[in-house]
Amino acid sequence: MSNDNASPNSAANPAAKLWGGRFSEATDAFVERFTASVMFDQRMAQEDIRGSLAHAQMLSEVGVLTEGEYRQIADGLQAIAAEIEAGEFPWSVELEDVHMNIEARLTDRIGATGKKLHTGRSRNDQVATDIRLWLRGRIDQIAAELTRLQSGLVELAEREADTIMPGFTHLQSAQPVTFGHHLLAWNEMLGRDYERLMDCRKRVNRSPLGAAALAGTSYPINRARTAELLGFDAPTENSLDSVSDRDFAIEFCAFAALLLTHLSRASEELVLWTSSQFDFIDLPDRFCTGSSIMPQKKNPDVPELVRGKTGRVNGHLVSLLTLMKSQPLAYNKDNQEDKEPLFDAADTALDCLRAFADMAPALEAKKENMYAAAAKGFSTATDLADYLVRKGVAFRDAHEIVGQSVSFAIEQEKDLAELGLAQLQQFSDQIGEDVFDVLTLEGSVAARDHIGGTAPAQVRAACARAKKLIAGR
Repeated sequence: MSNDNASPNSAANPAAKLWGGRFSEATDAFVERFTASVMFDQRMAQEDIRGSLAHAQMLSEVGVLTEGEYRQIADGLQAIAAEIEAGEFPWSVELEDVHMNIEARLTDRIGATGKKLHTGRSRNDQVATDIRLWLRGRIDQIAAELTRLQSGLVELAEREADTIMPGFTHLQSAQPVTFGHHLLAWNEMLGRDYERLMDCRKRVNRSPLGAAALAGTSYPINRARTAELLGFDAPTENSLDSVSDRDFAIEFCAFAALLLTHLSRASEELVLWTSSQFDFIDLPDRFCTGSSIMPQKKNPDVPELVRGKTGRVNGHLVSLLTLMKSQPLAYNKDNQEDKEPLFDAADTALDCLRAFADMAPALEAKKENMYAAAAKGFSTATDLADYLVRKGVAFRDAHEIVGQSVSFAIEQEKDLAELGLAQLQQFSDQIGEDVFDVLTLEGSVAARDHIGGTAPAQVRAACARAKKLIAGR
C-alpha cells in the first residue's frame, strides 16, 4: 500500500508513530504487518470520519476547541472523506489502522490543529463507535432487503393460494397443502428474523464515544451530544463495558446465522423441487448454470450457494463467541479479530437476501405436477380419520380403520379416493357416499379453514395481514 504521506522515518524511529513516545526501538517489520488492521478496517473510514466530526463539534461546543480549530478540522476531514470516496487516499500499513491513517492525514493537511482532534477519546472508544455506526448501516440495508424478499413471497403466495401440493413430514407425503401456504411458512420465519434484527439494532444503537481508553476522560465532554449528532439513542452507561464488549456483534451474527439457516432450508426445498424427481417448480435461467460436460443440465446454483454460505456465517458466530469468552476487562488486542467475521457475516447475509429477493418472485409453479404428487401417498388419510370421528367413531379406532384401508389400497395399487364405496365400507359401516367429499385434495385443503390453516381463503387472509404488517415497518 502507498505510504506517500506517512513519515519516511516511521519504521526506523518509533517516536514517529502517533503512539511512539514511550518506545525506544522500532516495531519489527513482521509484527507491524501482523498487528495492522488497516487492510480490512479501512472499510469503516466514512464512519470513522463521521465519528470524528461529531467529536470535534462537541469539543468546540464545550470550549476544548475554538470555533476556528473546529472548522479547520471539519474541513480537513471532509476533504479526506472525498479522497477516500475517490479512491485516492494513501493507506499505510505502518499507521496500523483506519483511525491512525486518517488522523495522520489530517495533520498532514492542516498541521498541528489536527493533533487536537484526539482530545478526550481513545482508539478504544473510537473503534467501538465506528463498528456500531458501520453495523447500524448494514442492519438498515439488510432490513430493507428482508422486507423486499417478504413482499415478493407474499405476492407469490397470494397468486398460488389455490395451488395444491403435497405437504411433507420426514420428506414423506403427509397431507395436501397449498403452495401459497408453504410460501407463507417461509415468510413467517423471515418475519421473526426481521424482529430479531430490529431488536439487535436497539442494542447496537448506543454510543460508546467518550468512554476513552477504559475509564472516561477528565475533559468536560458531552457524551449525550455526540450520541445525538451520530443518531444514537443514548450513550452507553459504563466506560469499561463500552470499549471491551462485542456482544452486539455476536448478537448480529446470531441473527445472521438464523437468517441463513432459514434461507438454507428454503434453498434445500428449491433444489429438491427443481430436480426431475420432484419437478414442482421452474427457476428462471438467470438463477441457474449449466454443466461443462452434460449439456442437458440446469443447475440451481443460487439456492445451492446460499445453502453453502450458511456454514461460513455459522462459523463467524462461533468465532466471535470464542473470541470473547475469556477476555478480562477492558480492551484487549484480541478484539481486532472481531471485524473480519462481522464484516463477512453482514456481507454474506445481505448478498443472500438480495439473491433470494430477486429469485423468489420469479418462481414458477408446475401446478399439474404438484397436484399429481399430492394425489399420491394417501395424503387424505387423516381426512378419512377425521370423517369417521365426526360420525362418532373414537379417534384411535378411526386411526386403525384408516390404517387397514391404506393397507388394502396399497394391495390394490390405488389411492383411497380411487376405492369404491363397498371396498371402504368393509372396514367401517359408518362410511357413506359423502366420504368422497373429504377424500378429494380440494376438500382436504378447504377443510383447514382456520387461522394458520392451508385453506385458500385462509391463505389469502394471511397474505392480507402480512402485507399490512410489512407496510407498517
